[in-house]
Amino acid sequence: MQENKGLVLVVEDEQNIADLQRRYLSREGFGVHVEADGDAALAAVRRMRPVAIVLDIALHGMDGMEVCRRLREEGDWTPVLFVTARDEVTDRILGLELGADDYLTKPFSPQELVARVKSLLRRAAGPQRDPVNRVGRLTLDTGRRTLLVDDRPVELTTTEFNLLAFLMSHPEQVFSREQLLGQVWGYAGYRDTRVMDVYVSQLRAKLGDASPIRTVRGVGYSVTGAGR
Repeated sequence: MQENKGLVLVVEDEQNIADLQRRYLSREGFGVHVEADGDAALAAVRRMRPVAIVLDIALHGMDGMEVCRRLREEGDWTPVLFVTARDEVTDRILGLELGADDYLTKPFSPQELVARVKSLLRRAAGPQRDPVNRVGRLTLDTGRRTLLVDDRPVELTTTEFNLLAFLMSHPEQVFSREQLLGQVWGYAGYRDTRVMDVYVSQLRAKLGDASPIRTVRGVGYSVTGAGR
């Protein structure tokens, strides 16, 4: 018997798409629960504690953006994969700013959906080692998945944490946006690399003047030895 890899909550109001997602995720060993609206999705997350959420944006009533916003406000950082028929850059950026971890545009192959969910869970698990990394005023514990700024805890999304952890583990090295997408996502997940700028902007906002992330014009980003 295939080992169960955890419960994935699928929130999708198109029955044929939901059935397809359920079938392919189940084949990979995931338990799958499906809801068709935002209110039911929130209740299911609180009740079932899924390992990941595949969340359609265009739901009837409460849409996926609002579902994600409410989860993050409650301190629930379950990895969220947004699924939408809209492919506007502003929609993708808004979703990421609300705390989504990845974004998939319809139509998509079910194999890609499964790959994205697996990638989310690998990133959420983090590295197997358990080091504490200190850069400037930041103390990042990849085992406990915690970040302290001047001994004050700062909440990060899964992707924000993994991006910061990667940069802090390679101080003074400069990485292009494409390289960071490959390292943090495990693949070049977006055609538009401006999503990386969104994540860096969010990190800087949360870290304030303790942020060690430096922009290298025309190249990408790096972490310096001291906050600025």
